[in-house]
Amino acid sequence: MTLLRIDASILGAASASSELADLVLAEWTAERPDEKVVTRHLGAEPLPSDAWATAIGAGYTPEDQRSDAQKAAVALAKDLHDELTSADAVVLAFPLYNWGISQHVKTWLDLVIAGGQAGAPILQGKPVVLLSTRGGNYSKGTPKEGWDHSTPFLRRVITEVWGADLTVVEREFTLVGVNPALDQFAELGAQLKKEAHEAATAAGKALAAK
Repeated sequence: MTLLRIDASILGAASASSELADLVLAEWTAERPDEKVVTRHLGAEPLPSDAWATAIGAGYTPEDQRSDAQKAAVALAKDLHDELTSADAVVLAFPLYNWGISQHVKTWLDLVIAGGQAGAPILQGKPVVLLSTRGGNYSKGTPKEGWDHSTPFLRRVITEVWGADLTVVEREFTLVGVNPALDQFAELGAQLKKEAHEAATAAGKALAAK
């Protein structure tokens, strides 16, 4: 089996989403030490921001007339599509940025779709763990309820379009302890972190058992 892990944080070692992904992978490798793990970090090594538009433009250009840039973009889209579809299990560590998915994740999603048939259930029945982290708190009853435009969007793509068997682990208030304006929420932030870490560990165990 092959597990594909994709990170998208821009925070390096300080990333809360990558921390959750590490917990999932620790459980996976403990149970499946010999299984192949493929990694891609969209934050550390971003995909070209113009690649999707270039690949789409190639679709309107006769193949023998495509530019080198168009050929490269089409090849990149196919590679990303094939990388995802060839995985048996997937772990996605995608933080919320500015109330939505980052440009890195959007570029990846668009290129994966461009590399295959739009709307195809490319992850039908495959287990996917989505790790969603947010600096503030967007849960029910908070002032920012409904401002998370990342997780609902990703749920739709991953399950309703791609057909995956999705598990979502969410962590709120990752900026508690970082932003002094949130110091009053220190106790709640610690509790939410603990719960998210426990959920990530449980998700990793469940993933390894499938």
